[in-house]
Amino acid sequence: MNIVRKIQPFLLEMANYYPVVVVTGPRQSGKTTLTQQAFPEKNYISLEALDNRAFASEDPRGFLEEYKEGAVIDEIQHTPELLSYIQDVIDKNPKKGRFILTGSQNFMLSQAISQTLAGRCGILTLLPPDWSELQCFPNSPEDLLSLLWQGCYPRIYDQNIPAQRWLADYTTTYVQRDVRQITQITDLNTFTIFMKLCAGSTAQEVNLSRLGNDAGISHNTAKSWLSVMQTAWLVQTLPAWHRIIRKQIVKAPKLHFIDTGLVCYLLVLQQHCIDGYSESESG
Repeated sequence: MNIVRKIQPFLLEMANYYPVVVVTGPRQSGKTTLTQQAFPEKNYISLEALDNRAFASEDPRGFLEEYKEGAVIDEIQHTPELLSYIQDVIDKNPKKGRFILTGSQNFMLSQAISQTLAGRCGILTLLPPDWSELQCFPNSPEDLLSLLWQGCYPRIYDQNIPAQRWLADYTTTYVQRDVRQITQITDLNTFTIFMKLCAGSTAQEVNLSRLGNDAGISHNTAKSWLSVMQTAWLVQTLPAWHRIIRKQIVKAPKLHFIDTGLVCYLLVLQQHCIDGYSESESG
């Protein structure tokens, strides 16, 4: 089931300004559905497929010649070198909204874009649906606590998959594939423990020394691994707030997970625990 996302009008507007628009965000947040729904007339190609990826990497000019009128190119982070060729193509024909790109690795994608498409593209971030967007699904969460436990990833509601089952598969896929693509982490078990410790620290000030000590890793490793989680859109840090700017910069930021359902999964919080909390609060 396709739902209309609130960001879609901004995406269409940005396509009237730039020859390239990039939509970033977590895996499975709905980037593919959004871009195909917003631009149904454009060719669509995913670089998740190995044959498409090989074509784009080995013959980038031939690849772009096939889509010279423009296209939606999904998972562009797999072939960042293609961006240099896209730059050359749009410099010769800067037609607005020509290429719509999606990607799910924040740091790597931003770095590649800044080196090749600065000033030529607009960037939007798509997070999982909010409460009102989820209400478009027939089996949407009925109350806030159910939403907090299940999270907001659309496939859970679109395909009616049990939340904890889907989140378990999502975490396994992330750890085994995305982490290895972003950086050379060999001890995946320790990294999983680190993720769970971060989940236990959500909405708290970032304390890398404590997280590192609890996980049995160094401060620098904890800093690097937290950056990996930010790169894959699992977490974000919120700068400290203070009326004095200097203290905002100096004070430690707070750590927040993008999705509450993932926090509940990592901390093994069950639905009955949340229901019990709700009953105790109402009582």
